[in-house]
Amino acid sequence: MRIIFFMLMSLLFAVDTAPLITAYQGVTPNYWGERAPGVISRIETKDKVIFLTLDACGGKTDGYDKRLIDFLVMNKIPATLFINARWIDKFPSEFHELAANPLFEIENHGLSHRPCSINGRSAYGIKGTQSVRAVIEEVEGNATKIANLTGRRPRFYRSGTAFYDEIAVKVVNQLGYQAAGFSVLGDAGATYSSPQVEKAVLTARSGDIVLCHMNHPESGTHAGLQTALTQLIAQGYRFVRLSESSPP
Repeated sequence: MRIIFFMLMSLLFAVDTAPLITAYQGVTPNYWGERAPGVISRIETKDKVIFLTLDACGGKTDGYDKRLIDFLVMNKIPATLFINARWIDKFPSEFHELAANPLFEIENHGLSHRPCSINGRSAYGIKGTQSVRAVIEEVEGNATKIANLTGRRPRFYRSGTAFYDEIAVKVVNQLGYQAAGFSVLGDAGATYSSPQVEKAVLTARSGDIVLCHMNHPESGTHAGLQTALTQLIAQGYRFVRLSESSPP
């Protein structure tokens, strides 16, 4: 099945992406990490707004933090949801419910949750994409899946682990997507306790992109984020989706 998938992907993108593959063939990246050139990590604004983003990564132990989502819905707090293809397959009804809710926008967290590399660099023990073609397949594979299910093609892409090299970022941008990072690490991959989440998220200021997770209901993310968001709202902050920022 995987071979058939890649054959179909190659046919689909052969014309549009061949020059892109050729342009970066043999190029060696110089940067590897979460702040690669071309990655949007925060947004300059005079408004008192914060961009809340939640990842759903699609691992074997992934769940669905319904309490967190219910809190956002109850309090009308918008969020940008970066969702991986494997999570969509595991929670199809929940995905459709989220996609239908105007509070949320669905963005691209990749086909297989790979770090975004053109030469197979790893992050946190996860092997990255190994070529320009693999970057295209990782990004476009899930973008097409989301578009087919929702009728809307994603505008933003966050790689698995949020690691990039600068050449892979150029590929993502030339495909028509904005590579997204973060400025506030809210839950460290859903490993923080609720007090740690609260403390981290409360550092957010205007224009910050907060990264948390919605795929680990057993973690401290829900409780910590609920407390922090309540306090930030009391301080006069609003939460907005990434698409409400200036066009990438």
